[in-house]
Amino acid sequence: MGAERRREREKELRRSAILRAARREFFEKGFRSVTVDSIARRAELSKGAIYLYFKSKEEIYAQILLRDIDKFHDKVGTLLDTSISASDNLRRFADVYAAFFISDRELFRIFMNFMIQHNPVNFTPKINDHIVKSTNQTVIIIEQILQMGVERGEYPRHLDIRVCRNALWGLLNGIIALHLFSGREETREDRVCAHVRGGLEVFIGGLRS
Repeated sequence: MGAERRREREKELRRSAILRAARREFFEKGFRSVTVDSIARRAELSKGAIYLYFKSKEEIYAQILLRDIDKFHDKVGTLLDTSISASDNLRRFADVYAAFFISDRELFRIFMNFMIQHNPVNFTPKINDHIVKSTNQTVIIIEQILQMGVERGEYPRHLDIRVCRNALWGLLNGIIALHLFSGREETREDRVCAHVRGGLEVFIGGLRS
């Protein structure tokens, strides 16, 4: 490995280490309570070293958010299984969606704030557009599943796919928001999953009727 390539690899490793440390900070304390100083302490680096790689706390968080959203899209992008029913595909999607945000509540909080308030963390227009596009790609998966159900006769031909897509998106986010930050910690995952599955069955019943 040449010297230049080695330096680039070391820079990327340092950058990844900063993002891992920052992610733990955001998860434990929430966005507003985290500072570049606290990230530096967690990463065992100087504050100046952090600024060699990132311009601000907002940029660090944006990179974490983008990575997680892209990772989630990669995960659900392979979920569509034409060998099973559309309804079973919706169940698989809902399970993966709930599990992803159960494992990272702070990401869900900031994600919902972003959707409701539109750019509450003052992301740059470029990052803002990336998040919107990545989110839309995930929503398209729901559309594809619903379309498959219509084409196979599982759901009615007159189904308004866009309205149903938005309704399911809202259902999942609403249930997760309702239960993710309340109640006993030890029962939280079971409660979220149970309510997501129960709500989805009502939704699927409505699609079929």
